[in-house]
Amino acid sequence: MKDKGNLHLKVQELCNCFATTDPLKEMSIIKNSADKEEAALKWLALAALHGVNNNAEQISITKSNDGNVKVTAEYRITDLPSPGSEVAEKIIESLIGITHLEGGEGKTQLALGIRDSSIDLTIKMKSKDGGKKVTIKF
Repeated sequence: MKDKGNLHLKVQELCNCFATTDPLKEMSIIKNSADKEEAALKWLALAALHGVNNNAEQISITKSNDGNVKVTAEYRITDLPSPGSEVAEKIIESLIGITHLEGGEGKTQLALGIRDSSIDLTIKMKSKDGGKKVTIKF
């Protein structure tokens, strides 16, 4: 089993790595990644970068009971590229590992270092009708 204690650090490292890329372009190809756990952490970093770069209020990822995944950003209601069902599940697992919201429900603060700055995000998780929703508030 992988050490879950370093997930937060890995997301911060990926933020630094992808800080000069186009987050939406990178997000659109992430579901094709062979390593789903690494793809989940990369998606989290890209979502944070996209949110910061575009003054988003929040980004939500919703995975329904039947496996459909929808990602939305609120700065103006718009859909973002879906990471796919497998990566979405790993994103949720990774955030549970980082935030320790063990029941998969709740709300907590997450400080995320990006280059020489940091941002405080609010992570909110909830389950409904067998599906899961994670919201990252900027």
